Amino acid sequence: MIEKRLLQRFEDFKNAFMRLKEAFDIEIENEIIIDGIIQRFEFTFELAWKLMKDYLAYEGIEVNSPRSVIRAAYENHLIDDGESWIDMLMDRNKTSHIYDKKLSLEIYNNIKDKHLKHLEDLKRKLEMIIKRENK
Repeated sequence: MIEKRLLQRFEDFKNAFMRLKEAFDIEIENEIIIDGIIQRFEFTFELAWKLMKDYLAYEGIEVNSPRSVIRAAYENHLIDDGESWIDMLMDRNKTSHIYDKKLSLEIYNNIKDKHLKHLEDLKRKLEMIIKRENK
């Protein structure tokens, strides 16, 4: 049976992911919308790696940093593309230092074109695991 803490973290991640995804339905009229999407991405990514950390701990695997969590999640088949998750981590780290429009737009496009898919894959995988474990 999956722990209550892990289930709550998963619910928080799902909600954040859905809010990030719905942000792409908004017409981009100015940079504020892109900034908002990037902020939602930051929040969703933080929940994603902490969710993976909690799941790995549930499986008896102790890791702490985002990079080590991603590596262990890949090695334990929780995620399928470790390199893309490292790229996502790098983009997340860049968001703390965005001072120009070009970098902001680059990260926005990465979120839209690449990162959303990997976050969605994690959501689906954990939904299957939780369903299986809670039978």
